[in-house]
Amino acid sequence: MRIGELADRAGVSTRTLRYYESRGLLPARRGGNGYRTYDEADLRALRQIRTLQDFGFDLEETRPFVECLRAGHPEGDSCPASLAVYRNKLAELDSLIGELSAVREKVGAQLTRAEQAMDALAAEDDFAPRCELRE
Repeated sequence: MRIGELADRAGVSTRTLRYYESRGLLPARRGGNGYRTYDEADLRALRQIRTLQDFGFDLEETRPFVECLRAGHPEGDSCPASLAVYRNKLAELDSLIGELSAVREKVGAQLTRAEQAMDALAAEDDFAPRCELRE
């Protein structure tokens, strides 16, 4: 198939395909007429790349999966290098979850403190603070 058909079937632009080719993720095969040619294996590789990118993997992290597919494995994640990328990504996600949990705790503590301060002010002399935006 030619570049336009592959782009349509994969849901990407031809520019993206040329970029992937320049990065070595897609083969640079050319037919006798000079046009780029692709096959179903290339479509499978593109779908693998897009799925991984949807999960937050950067383009370079997809390389072991594409290479695994090219090596003849039916799934791009059944090779040791792909498993290593999965492990690294999980460690990265766990770290981010930890950081977000710490920030959430701090924001929750600030909210509790602010609510308590507001309740204390309101209890004094029936003071009811007004925090409205005025135009």
